[in-house]
Amino acid sequence: MEYCLKPRRSMLYVPGCNTHYLDRARTLQADSVILDLGDPILVDAKIQSRDNIVAAVKKGGYGAREVVIRVNDLDSVWGKDDIKAVADIGADAILFPNIESSDDVIRAQTYLDSVGGGHMPIMVMIESPLAVLNAKEIAAASDRITCMVMATSDLISQLHARVTHERIALLTSLSLVILAARAYGRCVIDGITSDFKNMHSFEYACRLGRDMGFDGKSLVHPAQIAYCNDAYTPKATEIAYAREIIKALKEANESGRGTVVVDNKLVEQHHVKAAQRLIKLHEMIEELEEEFI
Repeated sequence: MEYCLKPRRSMLYVPGCNTHYLDRARTLQADSVILDLGDPILVDAKIQSRDNIVAAVKKGGYGAREVVIRVNDLDSVWGKDDIKAVADIGADAILFPNIESSDDVIRAQTYLDSVGGGHMPIMVMIESPLAVLNAKEIAAASDRITCMVMATSDLISQLHARVTHERIALLTSLSLVILAARAYGRCVIDGITSDFKNMHSFEYACRLGRDMGFDGKSLVHPAQIAYCNDAYTPKATEIAYAREIIKALKEANESGRGTVVVDNKLVEQHHVKAAQRLIKLHEMIEELEEEFI
């Protein structure tokens, strides 16, 4: 299945209860902003947060940044009103929390459609052991799913695990969700790092996630953005090598050979497809970053 290609190196959660943060997000170099109505918002601020986010999205000014709205659980006292309020205000996607099955996806999508959001792409949060085990059926549940977002902080708690620099407790879960996402052409985003002052661990987590196959990382503080963007931006040497192998295999095919060796590495057609994806992503990032200059 075709992969959903879009720069999502950094996805910053922005609490809807604070209009200063909603305004500031318009100036930050995050690829995506997740305007948040969910768990971090105090009960007494839920409705005001909803009003703030609706006003902020209608006002605009986020430029080429992807604007995602995380709503409350569908079965919560705020969920349906959240979805109804944001279904058609100009956001790029709706992020549904606590998705644990294909039925959860269909229920959320069906309600979104019923209140005028039939055109809206959706994202799903994977935040429990059951969700990880059901990641395949969740990824397959709807072609409207553009992205699967890990909630690693919640997952660590539910696993009764400990946070470590090496992220040992999470590796199996992360891999299972990446496999499901790739099998069905979904983007997949790593979870937050709560200790936003420990940049050493944060940078390690970014690079580990990148090497595992994530498209980017969600984050909770603007100071983390630069680390995400750097880790998930293809380097100049990678782009040069990608162009080299595309050219080399094309010339090899024209001469009747199915493979070629470049820089002591065997190159086949699947390497070319990966190289083409990398170059396209590089071009999309360059276009996005022109707005930040």
